[in-house]
Amino acid sequence: MNTTTRVLIAALLCAAAIGCSKKVKEAPPVDSGASAPVTQPAPATSGVYGPGDLDSDACLRQRVVYFDLDRDALRPEFQALVGCHAKYLRDRPTSRMTLEGHADERGSREYNLGLGERRGNSVSSAIQANGGSGSQQTVVSYGEERPVCTASNEDCWAKNRRVEIIYTEK
Repeated sequence: MNTTTRVLIAALLCAAAIGCSKKVKEAPPVDSGASAPVTQPAPATSGVYGPGDLDSDACLRQRVVYFDLDRDALRPEFQALVGCHAKYLRDRPTSRMTLEGHADERGSREYNLGLGERRGNSVSSAIQANGGSGSQQTVVSYGEERPVCTASNEDCWAKNRRVEIIYTEK
């Protein structure tokens, strides 16, 4: 091999090593709160959620996660909400949550029961990925049996494709 070939091979190996090296995530820029909406909730003043926060904390008051048609994947806009509820479970080990999965009226009863369960499991998995305990959660599917809206149109169907988060204390 001549010198030029060796230099090219060495350069390619260096480029490959750099390309395969572990990437370091940069911290997101600190938001002054003036222009962008807050994506992470502000925890209680002590930094630990208490039972009163379920009704006073803006993030914890949101207890419905909506889904797209025939989908059980968590939409990105609900990631912060799931993070709040996971933190609440971490801070309150005696709390229990039931995740009630629902579907709109389209599809068979069996299909909608399965879809509601998959949606509930999707929220449960996201909560666990954010540090919430699976032993504090129960998933129940009601399929199309408990609609919040009974009209047959897209606006109504979208309201029925949901998981409701219900808390109980032990």
